[in-house]
Amino acid sequence: MAISREKKERIVADLVEEFSRSQALIMTDYRGLKVEEMRTLRNRLREESCGYHVVKNSLVKLAMEKAGLPFEETLFAGPTAIGFCYEDVVAPAKALVGYAKETKTLSIRGGLMGSQIIREGEMISLSQLPTRDKLLAQMIAQLQAPLVGLVSVLSDGLRTLIYLLQARAEQMEPQG
Repeated sequence: MAISREKKERIVADLVEEFSRSQALIMTDYRGLKVEEMRTLRNRLREESCGYHVVKNSLVKLAMEKAGLPFEETLFAGPTAIGFCYEDVVAPAKALVGYAKETKTLSIRGGLMGSQIIREGEMISLSQLPTRDKLLAQMIAQLQAPLVGLVSVLSDGLRTLIYLLQARAEQMEPQG
């Protein structure tokens, strides 16, 4: 069934808005996925603040041109579904690459980060990075380490002084 011109224009406008909200796009070939598998994948991606939409390639091309994003034909060869990464890029990439390995029917074609095209291998490498939250936790731990060491050194001197005074007080008690 043909889509009316108004509906196509609305879809293109929606895609342009999605592109502007997204930090990255992950293009996949979903052929062979059953409806239940697609629902499971969408639920996993929703947990990672990521949208996942089946799109018509010609409409995506129009939307990407409107948004000023590069369009590469190899990313859109055949039926395409796009993962829209709204917050973290690594977590949705992990979810999609993991699901592709799990089902063996979903395939990652590549993606777009900003205006940079990312190939399939680069997307797989990206999925192997720690998540944003984990990286922030590691950075905070690295920033805290010197402060914890300083507090430990300073409290060590006070602790030694307290033990010395306590020992002296105990020596004075029997004589007192």
